[in-house]
Amino acid sequence: MAPRQEVGRGGEEPVDILPVARADGERTLYGLQVTTRSPMGAIALESGGILVDRGWLRILGGGCERMTWSLASWNGLEGKPRDQPLALLVVGYDVVGGFFAINGGGLPGPPGNVHYFAPDRLDWEDMGIGYSSFIQWAFAGDLERFYGAQRWKAWQKDVAALRGDEGFSFFPPLW
Repeated sequence: MAPRQEVGRGGEEPVDILPVARADGERTLYGLQVTTRSPMGAIALESGGILVDRGWLRILGGGCERMTWSLASWNGLEGKPRDQPLALLVVGYDVVGGFFAINGGGLPGPPGNVHYFAPDRLDWEDMGIGYSSFIQWAFAGDLERFYGAQRWKAWQKDVAALRGDEGFSFFPPLW
């Protein structure tokens, strides 16, 4: 297992690429039935997951100690490949209870677009982009603007104390 890597400088979001055991990456790749020439396949095989913006946003990969869920396990794709497409494929989540998923036909809007489940509205929003553009947005987009009022003064310190598979619970709920 390679040590984790941090990339992102000069206006880009800090990105922490978590290591993955080769067997876990291969198992995830098999469950997804995608090629390693695709961004999703490469992330599944070569990373345990990716923590973006100090861990605020988590992109699912092959799973690891710090992020126990993989793309395959989160979506019920372990074991053998499905014979029917999924209505949606969860590809990431954030610390406040939001989820990012690719529309497989179960959400309004074009199949293949990434949607965000907003915990403050309890609704799926079409981001109007595919998975590759979602990864680019996550690494270089304006997450501060996207999350706006959901962030608090000391969020960086609070998020740093979490594992990659932990988040925050709010009362009253965000909605």
